[in-house]
Amino acid sequence: MPPKPHQTSSRKQEHVELCVHNRVSFRTKTSGFDAVTLRHNALPELDLTDVSTETRFLNKVISQPLMISCMTGGYADAERINRELAEVCAECNIPMGVGSQRQALEKSDFHESFRVVRKAAPTIPITANIGGAEVAKPSVREQLRRIVDMIEADALTIHLNPLQELLQPEGSPRFRSVLVGIEEVCKTIGVPVIAKEVGAGLDADVMLRLFNVGVQILDVAGAGGTSWAGVEILRSTGAAPEDAYKDVFWDWGLTTVECLEAASNLRQQHDDFRRDAVVIASGGVSSGLDVAKALALGANMAAAARPFLQKQMEEGQKALADMIRGWQFQLRGAMFLTGNASVETMQNMAE
Repeated sequence: MPPKPHQTSSRKQEHVELCVHNRVSFRTKTSGFDAVTLRHNALPELDLTDVSTETRFLNKVISQPLMISCMTGGYADAERINRELAEVCAECNIPMGVGSQRQALEKSDFHESFRVVRKAAPTIPITANIGGAEVAKPSVREQLRRIVDMIEADALTIHLNPLQELLQPEGSPRFRSVLVGIEEVCKTIGVPVIAKEVGAGLDADVMLRLFNVGVQILDVAGAGGTSWAGVEILRSTGAAPEDAYKDVFWDWGLTTVECLEAASNLRQQHDDFRRDAVVIASGGVSSGLDVAKALALGANMAAAARPFLQKQMEEGQKALADMIRGWQFQLRGAMFLTGNASVETMQNMAE
């Protein structure tokens, strides 16, 4: 029987357990990376030692254009999970985002489950996190600096999840004035703002509206990986009449490749977007080859969550570190085989 909706900390734990132990992928959609071809170059005129996957993100040099995306915090076991993830991120020198810190604004019970990330990883880029529906509230906006300072974050992620809020048993599908709230946060928060979907994608219109109010980092988080609609459908109790009708939304959303193509079109049409926007590809990124394809489609970097969480929870930190380095080998190999020595030249290489 699905769990009953209750307090925020329990909901966060249910989300993690469902993502690790249940099939919550999209059923009929993929990210689109399987249809992307990288052109093989039989004369790359490079040695493998010439190829570097290093890049910069949030003014810090990272080992590869990859981050462990926003996942968890705010309940008892999240402290261990976040500490172990952060230790691996520090070892591999890649960024990490924490899960929504809304609970940390409501009570102090589990603040350490967020603070532990910076303690375990003092030098990597780390992002704080709050929901878009919360940003629409002036009373919440006034407190957002607290969650940034709590983890000494390099940026604040604002996640846009209208689909999840629509289907969540205890959801708050109230998104009026979210863009106004985001604009205010961009002006006052003092760190870069990342706007991120959670599996249904950002289209060109939304990306441009976000960019025009001051958001310069856009995580498209498209369809093809974890279906958060699916997660919330599994959490539904069946008590509400609409619970029986939610299933049609399991595969709702724009695929990650569709989102990246939209971002690429914006770069062609708007000089300021091409010059200043940073695009993160997430949603169904499942290998270093997918990271390479995302770059080739114009992304600046890529992110993933559930594949890393599952590896950590099922096999431990060493296996996760090996996985991240394995993805780096795949990315570096794809760069070598397409004749690209740097992340920057790898961009826009897809056929």
